[in-house]
Amino acid sequence: MEMLENSIKKYHNKILTAAEVIEELIKLGKEIQKMDKEPAEMGMSEFEYAFYTAVANNKSARELMQKEKLSELAIVLYERVKQNATIDWTIKESVKAKLKVIVKMTLRQFGYPPDMQKLATETVLKQAELIANELTAYKL
Repeated sequence: MEMLENSIKKYHNKILTAAEVIEELIKLGKEIQKMDKEPAEMGMSEFEYAFYTAVANNKSARELMQKEKLSELAIVLYERVKQNATIDWTIKESVKAKLKVIVKMTLRQFGYPPDMQKLATETVLKQAELIANELTAYKL
């Protein structure tokens, strides 16, 4: 979504021509198709992969931790969040706080870089909220 918005901004600011925007959209489409295949190639569900992208989005974490360890971390995070999230967890501050502690402890347990733990925690919780919203919308 971010890449699409950037292309549109460039077009509106007359940095890109219509033909260049079309080229960028084609490139974006190919990247999305590649990204859609990645969870299966890694042996992860889409939800687990969402957590993987949250923790692997940090360059120092990718350098410090190997892809396999980040994958394992993502799966554990997903399971722990799923086990501790109640139906209305996105509304209740006490449940959010508990999940935040669980995420922080899990990151520390796996040796996630301390300087990036706060951002990773926030990103993981945002992913969890998006997943919860998606599941709620799907059930309706």
